[in-house]
Amino acid sequence: MTDLTPQPPVRPLLRGYGPLACLLVAFVLMAAFVPTEAPQKVTVTTAGQGATGDVSPIAPGGAVAPGPGGKSGGSPVGGAVPSVSASGAPISAPTGCKGPQVKGDPYSPPCIAFSGNNGGATSRGVTRSTITIAFRVTSDPTFQQTLARIGGAQFDDTQADTDRTIVGLADYFSSHFQFYGRKLVFKFYKGQGSQSNELLGGGQAAAAADALHVATGIKAFGDMSAGTEPYSDSLSRDKVVNFGVPYMSQRWFEQRAPYAWSIATDCTGVSDAVAEVAVRELAGKKATWAGPQYANQTRKFATIAPDNPWYQECVQNGAGFWKRAGLPVPLNIPYQLNLATLANQAASIVSKLKANNITTVICGCDPIIPVYMTQRADEQNYFPEWNVVGVALTDEDIVGQLFDQAEWAHAYGVTYQGPTLPFPASLGYAAYKQVRSDEPAQFVNLIYAQMYMLALGVQLAGPDLTPANFERGMRSYPTSQTSEFGTWGFPANHFSPTLDGAEIYWDPNATSIYNNRKGAYIFSSRRYTLYDWPRGNFSHQPYKGKQ
Repeated sequence: MTDLTPQPPVRPLLRGYGPLACLLVAFVLMAAFVPTEAPQKVTVTTAGQGATGDVSPIAPGGAVAPGPGGKSGGSPVGGAVPSVSASGAPISAPTGCKGPQVKGDPYSPPCIAFSGNNGGATSRGVTRSTITIAFRVTSDPTFQQTLARIGGAQFDDTQADTDRTIVGLADYFSSHFQFYGRKLVFKFYKGQGSQSNELLGGGQAAAAADALHVATGIKAFGDMSAGTEPYSDSLSRDKVVNFGVPYMSQRWFEQRAPYAWSIATDCTGVSDAVAEVAVRELAGKKATWAGPQYANQTRKFATIAPDNPWYQECVQNGAGFWKRAGLPVPLNIPYQLNLATLANQAASIVSKLKANNITTVICGCDPIIPVYMTQRADEQNYFPEWNVVGVALTDEDIVGQLFDQAEWAHAYGVTYQGPTLPFPASLGYAAYKQVRSDEPAQFVNLIYAQMYMLALGVQLAGPDLTPANFERGMRSYPTSQTSEFGTWGFPANHFSPTLDGAEIYWDPNATSIYNNRKGAYIFSSRRYTLYDWPRGNFSHQPYKGKQ
């Protein structure tokens, strides 16, 4: 076991918050790969129950820590540690390894000790000593240029910064996680596809060709660059475990099991949570936190979301919640994820919102269009409530700081993240600094979080690494403690880790502890499971802005 307790920071600040880093990673969540040591004999021991059962979080004194909502689950983990065979079946005689794999890490899996023969080539892309992971590189200059132009902030990460971060975190995971003598071998390749085209709903043929190359050319076990629906879908069809597709529905993931995974909350959970909070706490009440022209009016809602069919499926899922409550369904205003037209679309959207006397805008948005929408709204003296739904980094301080602050002063909603930490105290930064003395890329924490899912699945699968055992291992993961990524778990039919959320509001006068700049989200002290939001009034009293 090793220690991830954050060390005193070496640097006080992020090197300028780069909108390119924030927004690009919202769609293309990156990760990397970790060498480990070779084994001699098969014996696996885990803390908690066997890999096929539930495992509870470790609490002080060996007690069972409560899960979300105060519920406890699994068995005590402070006592004897059972062994697990390579197949995952419990065997007798506890030996050797107790507690978390990584001391001080709130997301750590149970400790696993190993020695022996790992079974060799257990699956495509898996050998006795390696696990091959692909990463697609595409050329999308319009996407990057747009981000650089609109953000108004310095972006100084280079490709070398990113590569160094990947290598550094690879070193970190190699010394902290158990991969049964295998190391993850990362293979970059130049893809035919375009992420911009695929985010617009096109590019299926090129995405399919790229996925086929991963499966039959590279012969990879997994792909860490599945940041679009067409590419992730194609990889899943070709039986490649893949990570990164943003905000698909739970049904979408279930249909592609056990291959597609993402750190982004599935949009079924998002739409359910947003609708539940709105129906239970906001609907039928005054738009208290809007500007003066709406503050005394009963709330009238609209939903803004991309027009892609997979996102609109979740908009309709949320609409069902309103219908079942006997309430009017919010006006649905879809938009196209086309970077070249977002500015014009934003102006049209704001005009439609204002014409329909919308008091409360549910923004299921990418992180770019609110930059334009809040500018246009301010120009039109239109100050509604902006309802944050916790997607695409719009609930992060460094993104909220890019929006028009007179408008975003009226923003509140939900997040699935934990409270913001100073950049040097964040988990990804702390992990990197354990193995390197230089500075990581600005988006080290998103690289780290995505990588963490891969590391969890590989460790918890046991030596017999297959896609099916990867999923089985993820289901055995205990409910994590709550930290900067929220509370994690992978119960049945969950392919993203989100288990709970918190209510937040934006204070433009607060200083973010992440980067010491003005503008920060203020968190409620209580967290709720996704289907257990309270009834009554929104628990926070958001900053109202200039009246």
